[in-house]
Amino acid sequence: MAEEYILEMNHITKEFSGVKALNDVNIKVRKGEIHALCGENGAGKSTLMNVLSGVWPYGTYTGDVVYKGEVCQFHNLKDSEAKGIVIIHQELALSPYLSIAENVFLGNEQCSAKGVIDWTKTRQRAQEMLAEVGLPHEHIDAPVNTLGVGKQQLIEIAKALAKKVELLILDEPTAALNDEESKHLLDIMLELKKQGVTCIIISHKLNEISYVADRITVIRDGQSIETLDKERGEINEDRIIKGMVGRELTNRYPKREDCPIGDVIFEVKDWNVYHPEDPERHFIQNVNLQVRKGEVVGLAGLMGAGRTELAMSLFGHSWGQKISGQTFINGKEVHMNNVRQAIEAKLAYVSESRKEYGLILIDSVKRNMTLAALSDFFSKNGVVNANDEVIAAEEYRKRINVKTASINLAVGSLSGGNQQKVFLAKWMLTQPDVLILDEPTRGIDVGAKYEIYCVINELAKAGKAVIVISSELPEIIGTCDRVYVINNGHIAGEVDSENVSQEGIMKFIMADNAASGQNA
Repeated sequence: MAEEYILEMNHITKEFSGVKALNDVNIKVRKGEIHALCGENGAGKSTLMNVLSGVWPYGTYTGDVVYKGEVCQFHNLKDSEAKGIVIIHQELALSPYLSIAENVFLGNEQCSAKGVIDWTKTRQRAQEMLAEVGLPHEHIDAPVNTLGVGKQQLIEIAKALAKKVELLILDEPTAALNDEESKHLLDIMLELKKQGVTCIIISHKLNEISYVADRITVIRDGQSIETLDKERGEINEDRIIKGMVGRELTNRYPKREDCPIGDVIFEVKDWNVYHPEDPERHFIQNVNLQVRKGEVVGLAGLMGAGRTELAMSLFGHSWGQKISGQTFINGKEVHMNNVRQAIEAKLAYVSESRKEYGLILIDSVKRNMTLAALSDFFSKNGVVNANDEVIAAEEYRKRINVKTASINLAVGSLSGGNQQKVFLAKWMLTQPDVLILDEPTRGIDVGAKYEIYCVINELAKAGKAVIVISSELPEIIGTCDRVYVINNGHIAGEVDSENVSQEGIMKFIMADNAASGQNA
């Protein structure tokens, strides 16, 4: 092995129940570089890194893991960490009620010669680690659950540094972060590179990996396709996409054709919501909006603007207190004081967190699809018609291209993009007239995003009223007919698709902030 490579994974093949998740995958990582793994959901990226880190132990796969010139046989995470390989999964492995210092050294406790934890050393070293990840002033005794997700991600990196990491693996590290937090984390990675730490990053955000990666390996359908080198000018988003999906995506947002916009289906008047933990905090203020038949309306705004809170308060008062205002569906006023009433009124809400609010990961694809519609469409006198469930689940599996060997498999075994499709199917099966889609493409690849956009177009063609909430302004612009800009809990502006732009949306926000400052 050439000395420049700190890692080689040669001819890696890994099967699950006879299905090859990895098929003769090869990857080489140079010492001190940032190496990105790109591919569609289910392509095998995380599986490959789990092989490397020992999550999938030696003997459960074929092929060789060669690290620093030595063929390694890792049987668990401890084995790989002893060699300086640390993986940070997308689902953070922090203990929420322990302090920052305790989390930094969780599983790597600073003990005296007698095996007793040295708390002075723990706090001192934790402060040093925090300084390295740009959190020098963070209170090390604060519980981790008092921090935002961005800072928690940095705590995970500090935890890795405390283990004397030489090869750091980050799986979707910015999936739940806003733009500012993401930029900070990427800059930390560049700083670690200067210190000689090698990084492997898995991400669907092509602009981010183009920013930090020295080389990119593209994986498709469990096989390594090619490795692109920044120095040779090979890294650009179109080429990455072509490698990921096997074809060029000339238009990332499919056109919506033969979809006339009709009468108003959904209307909200004078909607006001107070914060659930502070009855004096007026969070959503006098919101008025309309959505027409066959129309896709976007809710744009910065993190914390109130988009999700508005959506949840409309969907059966799932968020907030002292809620007032009127909602109309198909011209009739409806009262949705709980989720059941919202479903009966033909309103559906696809939450931004499919794992927390949307899916039962240990249950089957079939049951997750039919769960919300079970009482209304798949049962009679309290008895479930299992045959109807199977027929409906199979229909939607094909209709929105859910990639699964069987609808009886646990939904947790699917890739993120396919989980998101199951989540969409769950609410489509309730046959709603109005759908609110909150961050419908978060954490999924560009190919799966395209398929989700096609589903949105299909819903609009079917005469549904669709509301899309997204932190990605290009997505709002590319999918919506009209956009409401939300800022500080109220509507700061409205613009149609012909005149919408990222700059225009930001101008609404800045103007509203300026007006709020003048009124203060």
